[in-house]
Amino acid sequence: MPNITIDGKTVEVEPGTTVIQAAEKLGIELPRYCYHPGLSIVGQCRICLVEIEKMPKPQVACYTPVTDGMVVHTQSEKALRARKDVLELLLVNHPLDCPVCDQAGECWLQEYYMRLGQYDSKMIEDKVKKDKAVDLGPHVMLDQERCILCTRCVRFCDEISKSHELGIFNRGDHAVLAPHPGRRLDNLYSVNTVDICPVGALTEKDFRFEARVWYLHSTPSICPGCSTGCNIAIHTNTERTHHAQGRRVVRLKPRYHPEVNQWWMCDIGRYSFKSVDDPSRLTAPMLRQDGQWIATSWEVVSEAVTHKIKTAGAERVGLWASPQLTNEDLFVLKKFADRLGLTRVAATLAPLQKPVRDNFLIKEDHNPNTRGLEFTGFPLDTQASADLLQQAADGKLAVLLIFYHDLTCAFAGEAVSRALAKVPTVVFIGPNHNATSAAAHFLLPAAAWPESDGTFTNFAGRVQRLRQAVPPLGDARPVWQILKLLGKPLGVIVPYLEAGDVFAALARENRAFAGMSYATIGELGHQSGEEAHAVKTRRLNQVPDKLRIVPIFG
Repeated sequence: MPNITIDGKTVEVEPGTTVIQAAEKLGIELPRYCYHPGLSIVGQCRICLVEIEKMPKPQVACYTPVTDGMVVHTQSEKALRARKDVLELLLVNHPLDCPVCDQAGECWLQEYYMRLGQYDSKMIEDKVKKDKAVDLGPHVMLDQERCILCTRCVRFCDEISKSHELGIFNRGDHAVLAPHPGRRLDNLYSVNTVDICPVGALTEKDFRFEARVWYLHSTPSICPGCSTGCNIAIHTNTERTHHAQGRRVVRLKPRYHPEVNQWWMCDIGRYSFKSVDDPSRLTAPMLRQDGQWIATSWEVVSEAVTHKIKTAGAERVGLWASPQLTNEDLFVLKKFADRLGLTRVAATLAPLQKPVRDNFLIKEDHNPNTRGLEFTGFPLDTQASADLLQQAADGKLAVLLIFYHDLTCAFAGEAVSRALAKVPTVVFIGPNHNATSAAAHFLLPAAAWPESDGTFTNFAGRVQRLRQAVPPLGDARPVWQILKLLGKPLGVIVPYLEAGDVFAALARENRAFAGMSYATIGELGHQSGEEAHAVKTRRLNQVPDKLRIVPIFG
């Protein structure tokens, strides 16, 4: 294998490795716009120029393969001067209003100008004017004047989404990024083009002018949109509450994971946060009296619900678990059901409309934790749900506990209404109102997924962490804490104080989670059945993805 020396440091690399990749192995970061490890290499922007001994002029590090004995200088006067000149060329026609750009704070043009540029402009001619606020599609806006023609977005549409909407048109100063005639940037992964745009050219309509990125906090988590379990970062705005209409969660960004989602996420999952700060949120325990909803305390509602369960007896209590719940919630819920001797239990629904799916990231199962449901011992057969609804319609249930589900997504609305009308006590536990909660007698507000610590198990059996990004809204609580409150008067003791305590008990008692802890799960997850030393080895071999590290978020 070839050896290369970069800035006096020597490293052995695989044949075919480029200079920029070899530099990363040494921890040397070279500037880049067009280079992205998930896309083909085009060597187009020229900002990664380096000096290579025995070569007459600077070379692009992203496109130059390593040869044995190659000696590279990334900080020589010749290399730095070349990058500075490239930057000046890229900025010739760029607007000078950087601080008002919607991508200010995440713009690599700004970053590199401050690191490499800082020249006195020699520009005396008028700049070439290009179009602003070009509507590219349902989610993406283009400011052509800010585009530096790195073609990342074009290659993404050609190589990843394979939808081929974008191209570079015209030549020289008049070259522009634009959709092909008659096309729009309208595919299920379109906003990834915004993520990889290194400057302020492509922006997200939903987030555009909503908040400045330097006021946002980032929390690593897992997308709840389907069973893939894409790794994401939740961006929250809790300091400037007058922005974004007071929404705390303002956007989701993909987080690099080499074995799950790499650098990408779908648009469906990206906008799954909308319900978190929605007016439909349940923020206080409620009971229905004379047809009116009355907000009350947890003590009052828990006493009333537990009294109904006690008087009904286990045979007449039904329970609908949900694959939207965390492993911690499901573990405690299974104990709750088993200790009370509940046998009328269902969990999964067969949706009336066939869910969107593809061969890339989007799974047909639009729940994040169906595998966790299976591991914790709940039935996956959707027939169990049909049977439970029939039992309700037949008047066999006195109490029905429904977690998260909107049953009208799987059954006709009239059938659901008729069945629930036959149940004297319907208890809905979830974060948002829906058609099913409207038929309940008690509403118990649950924390939404960005408000909870816990884990999901994806379709492949990988257990991954979600972390609390914002506190629960109002009096909402994590489901396992609600069960702790309900369980005490029923003799079901839940001796846990934190989500970590619940998971530790889960790992001790359930073979599917054996050997796991929040520490072994870390940022990359822990595959069920994987030994702890294998997890450690996998992490040691992990090369940090510098492209996803945005300085403003650390």
